[in-house]
Amino acid sequence: MTEKKNNHTMSQMTHEHHMDHDHNMSMMADSEIDMSAMPMHHHGADMGMAGMDMNDMKRRFWISLILMIPILFISPFMGVNLPFTVVFPGNAWVSALLAAMLYVIGSQPFWVGARQELQAKKPAMMSLITMGLNVTFWYSIYALIATQVFHHHVMDFFWEFATLTVIMLLGHRIEMSATMKAGDATAKLRELLPQIAHVKHGDHIMDMPITTLKSNMVVRVLAGESFPADGIVINGNSQVDESLMTGESQLIDKSTEATVYGGTINGNGTLEVKLTTVGAQSFIGQLQQTLLTSQDKKSQVETLADRVASWLFWVALVFALGALIIWTPLRGFGFATNIAVTVLVIACPHALGLAVPLVISRTKAIAAAQGILIKNRKALSSANQLQYALMDKTGTLTTGQFTVQQLVAYQDDQSHVLAIMSALDQQSTHPLAQSIISYAQSQGAPTLSAQHVENIAGYGVSGMIEDNHYLLVSARYLTEHHIDFEPLNTDGSVSYLLNHDKVIAAIAQGDSVKESARQFIDDLHAQHIIPVLVTGDNEKSAKRVAHELGIEAIHAGVSPQEKIALVAEYQKRGAVMMIGDGINDAPALAHADLSVAIGAGTQVAQASADTVLITNHLPKIIEFIRLAKHGNTKQVQNLWWGAGYNIITIPLAAGALSFIGLMLNPMIGAIVMSFSTIVVALNALTLKG
Repeated sequence: MTEKKNNHTMSQMTHEHHMDHDHNMSMMADSEIDMSAMPMHHHGADMGMAGMDMNDMKRRFWISLILMIPILFISPFMGVNLPFTVVFPGNAWVSALLAAMLYVIGSQPFWVGARQELQAKKPAMMSLITMGLNVTFWYSIYALIATQVFHHHVMDFFWEFATLTVIMLLGHRIEMSATMKAGDATAKLRELLPQIAHVKHGDHIMDMPITTLKSNMVVRVLAGESFPADGIVINGNSQVDESLMTGESQLIDKSTEATVYGGTINGNGTLEVKLTTVGAQSFIGQLQQTLLTSQDKKSQVETLADRVASWLFWVALVFALGALIIWTPLRGFGFATNIAVTVLVIACPHALGLAVPLVISRTKAIAAAQGILIKNRKALSSANQLQYALMDKTGTLTTGQFTVQQLVAYQDDQSHVLAIMSALDQQSTHPLAQSIISYAQSQGAPTLSAQHVENIAGYGVSGMIEDNHYLLVSARYLTEHHIDFEPLNTDGSVSYLLNHDKVIAAIAQGDSVKESARQFIDDLHAQHIIPVLVTGDNEKSAKRVAHELGIEAIHAGVSPQEKIALVAEYQKRGAVMMIGDGINDAPALAHADLSVAIGAGTQVAQASADTVLITNHLPKIIEFIRLAKHGNTKQVQNLWWGAGYNIITIPLAAGALSFIGLMLNPMIGAIVMSFSTIVVALNALTLKG
């Protein structure tokens, strides 16, 4: 399925009250990102897998695993042959050959990540892993030559190198598969624009790619087409769906001198537009740049795991260099080098590399079962600090589907006038027309037949019923034709039924609040999170919904850029969650600390958000916040288990307690390391929804 905002045909409209809303369900199969084909562009410690995709990582992992297995059977563990170790002439050379192949295939992703971290002057997980891999591999090559060629026994670390490589690749595979790419929201925005524009050259029209458009060109936009760029109407009358900008489906009248924006959709008239802004400076272009900036900013967020890994990187270097400097004059350079290498091997983050990915994977699985798709794992860390929940109105707190809210019969009975309206709308497939038909059926109105039904462009519809001529039109039609009427006091869409130029009835249609919205707002208050309504709709409509739900903070009539400003303003006071479903919500979703897109909303919103709510049941978001908090707790616990091993063993390996005769046995260090890895895995599995 594709988004109706891009493709729906406005020429099917029958009168002004037939306004489509953008919030239709794009099938989740479309909104989920194909991880197998998507290149990864994470920053530094956030996988550091720039230019790599899931298939490439998958191949590297399986090849590395195959290479690791024989190494485990023919290489000693911390210098000791295990019961299953196979010893044969030349086994050390075979181990070295397999390890070299493993080094080329398995370490490359970490080199890329480490280079990014070092260029950013922020060494973290990738740098720590790369340091461990290089020390264990190259020192083992030195040990091989020293032992086999010069017959001077030096302990190698091929066993440790192989397990570190495979465990780290496994951790990154888990995290890559557990975290959906945020998606190319800018590509979704580009899809809102037509590929071809009808450019006017004198009396002729020429179709041209929109990439060739320039300011001051005149383009013709037909009914149902999207505007190719921003401009000024110089000829024609129509109504335009600007829900791209406001999130609301209210059609806007456009005539000479009116401003139109690229990506918005023309109604049932033809307009000639003189382009004023194209490309990056247009509304869509600025929206794309805003999204890129916001998403890049969020990708740079330093997680707790990044900070722990960065700390361990410097600790390991300091202790290794300190050991080399202190032990060289005491026991000689060879002994000092062995101590320094042992320190760096001990610092290898086996458990630390799995601590976060395992929790993230578990969190994602539980969230999916609850109806939430997690796309950006970094944003989950904000769950503990959330203070504000900014949310869109239409399609988020409301159903996004218009229903009949009020019916007034000035003449005749309500059942009969409702039957007339339903008969006039029978030929329309528009949701608003269908809502009148459904309402008439639910009220048991009689079935009537209309003949000679005609569309009144920009105003409504007319037809003959029971030998009487009726019109179902907008208030604008009545005003322009100087027909007296009594306006309905409503913030919805109102249409008036006329019989021979006399108003006999009026019907108001509007959006209704979701059944789960009230509970959701109450739950937010219970979590000490302040709900804030942020909508492009008018203030009257916003206040009605806010009053019904118990929301005190209201911001109405805001543009996409103003939504970002509001997010930034509230972020000065505390962490902000943004919930929305429209294209106009996308920049704010990308900018917020934690964002949730409604699954029935636009693909642009889903691509911009950290998470997607698959169901329409808003309290699921509260369950997700609780899960994220529990997941963050598990991550902290695992980081302590993973880093705690290093905190204790690095100083011991460096000889900090040698004055009392206590030096860390490498095998004991390896056993503790293995135990730490098992603990973080088991702890992750204990996470519950």
